[in-house]
Amino acid sequence: MMIGCLCIHGFTGNPEEVAPLADYLRERTDWVVETPTLPGHGDELSLKGITYDRWVEAAEQAFQALYQRCDTVYVIGFSMGGVIAVKLAEKYPVARLVLLSAAFYYVNPRQLWCDIREMFANGWRGAREHPLFLRYRNKMIATPLSAVREFHKLVRYVRPRLPHVQAPVLIVQGEKDGIVPPKSAYYLYERIGSPEKKLLLLPNSYHHVCHSVDRHTLFAETEKFLCAAYHCK
Repeated sequence: MMIGCLCIHGFTGNPEEVAPLADYLRERTDWVVETPTLPGHGDELSLKGITYDRWVEAAEQAFQALYQRCDTVYVIGFSMGGVIAVKLAEKYPVARLVLLSAAFYYVNPRQLWCDIREMFANGWRGAREHPLFLRYRNKMIATPLSAVREFHKLVRYVRPRLPHVQAPVLIVQGEKDGIVPPKSAYYLYERIGSPEKKLLLLPNSYHHVCHSVDRHTLFAETEKFLCAAYHCK
């Protein structure tokens, strides 16, 4: 049986946000792990004129392409990617769903910058020269207000669909997240229709859980959850 895993990054982000987890799964399994870049996103932001339906459409196309190749497809979504992942699970046969810092409460762009600075200050040396740090500094300048409004529209569009999701779900939340508050995870846990659901709180993690000090716990718990129905390689 061939298994695919689609990993969706967050608002104004790129696949680097989910890369540590994606790489972990590639090393530990024989799955096909895909990390697409949403329209207007990437190393250089070009979000002006991009509507939220284009983000959803791109994720749907990535899922459909993976589903054509694989018997089973899992979906992992980070931040805004978690919102899109819920939409996929409501519409398509997503076997298992992992929601990381899923942004069902709105992102505060100013807090995003504070969170990034604190994350680097506490976790990485040479933060000011680190490419991920520089990328986030630059993207704060390059994000138009229209894109923020589209993000909000996406959340309002997907929220009513939560009760219709039936895929088993793992909800992951950093307790120090200043961008997407922990109440978002509790809201998800209460509202999502999945009969099998688990909430994993990471006590020392900020928003970017795949890069956090608790990331090894996240990786192991995600692998355990996704492998629950099948034997991994």
